[in-house]
Amino acid sequence: MNSVKNRFAATAATVSILLGLLGCSADEKTKAAPELPARICWGAFAGNDVDPLLPAGDAITQRVDPFYYSEHVRSLSCLVYVDGNYGFKAFATRKDSESEIDWSSWEQAHPKTTDAGKKAISWDKGAVSYIPCKPTNSSPSFGTYVELEVTADNAPDEKRARRILPVLLKQFVAFAEKELKCR
Repeated sequence: MNSVKNRFAATAATVSILLGLLGCSADEKTKAAPELPARICWGAFAGNDVDPLLPAGDAITQRVDPFYYSEHVRSLSCLVYVDGNYGFKAFATRKDSESEIDWSSWEQAHPKTTDAGKKAISWDKGAVSYIPCKPTNSSPSFGTYVELEVTADNAPDEKRARRILPVLLKQFVAFAEKELKCR
């Protein structure tokens, strides 16, 4: 009789643990990405456009460099974190020549050509372009190109990310050309 009670207690405990774990899984699946501000990353992107790229979480934080180059600042970034982990990144990097632009590291991601800037590619986790740009308010040593990149390494839906990222890249190109007053 005691062995039957012990087996029943063990089975009940196992069922209780499994139900608890299933409850956690269901909660995690229904959890949504935190709400973004109306505009993010220098105002270059609408929060609603970036939102589908973010994983579920509780808190959004941004680390944004001023969108301004100087002699010592060659790269600008906007990093959006969800619960302390990368959710979305936007980078703008000065380049002195086209020969400095190397996208070979993305070849294994099977990128597709996209329409943004002088030349652009996109893949399931990101998109990159470059533009000829000599800002009107820069020093002669600024460089003659700006490489622009957006990534969402933890996007919950890679097919959707592949559609959204090229659109965001095109917005980023337009923003950079206007903000930097490229000539």
